[in-house]
Amino acid sequence: MSNSATNTPTPKRPPQRENLLLNILLNIVIPTIILTRFSGEDRLGPQLGIIVALAFPIAYGIRDYFRAHKINFFSALGVVSVTLTGGMSLLELDPQYIAIKEAAIPGIFGLATLISLKTKYPLVRTFLYNDMVLATEKIELALTENGTKPEFEKTLVRASWMLAGSFLLSSILNYGLARYLLVSPPGTEEFNAELGKMTALSFPVIAVPATIIMMFALFYLFRNIKRLTQLDLEDIVQSQ
Repeated sequence: MSNSATNTPTPKRPPQRENLLLNILLNIVIPTIILTRFSGEDRLGPQLGIIVALAFPIAYGIRDYFRAHKINFFSALGVVSVTLTGGMSLLELDPQYIAIKEAAIPGIFGLATLISLKTKYPLVRTFLYNDMVLATEKIELALTENGTKPEFEKTLVRASWMLAGSFLLSSILNYGLARYLLVSPPGTEEFNAELGKMTALSFPVIAVPATIIMMFALFYLFRNIKRLTQLDLEDIVQSQ
């Protein structure tokens, strides 16, 4: 056997795509069912119900780490958020603290997005303009050749404000939903049911409006990249 055959590098496997159905099932559907249907005294009970319900999104976050062999920032943040919710519920803290926590996480992201504009590493490059979605090297080369790099930087600033707006909206809706639904004392079956409703409604009430704004920001970014680089869409989007 020749050396060239033995030294041929093994092609890398493309990263596995996230299973959206499994994500929704473990992070929303199953916890909601447990909190609303199985937290009564004749079943799991309020405290064990919270522990079992929140174990699923935590397990999903851990699974995501072993699947990707690296820490996914958003999965890690989700695990921290769920753990905080569980801890506050088990300690029977006033529900207003859960509402504040729900609002604080996206609020911090929005503030960090704007503050990062003053640094060398604006977060818009992490969330929207990154090489997982866009062919950034090809785009940067075309911007340099066309002399439109300064105008593109202004585009990123505007997209950052749109992105921050989506986080702000999410923060307001998170707080409002938690304050509206969480009215019963923690440690009760009623509180668990309300927590389950909040989990179930978080997607249509919070995620959908915030995602629409984020998609608008992405569309705005795509449109301006095409205009400033004179590249076709298939040349802009990352092929893999």
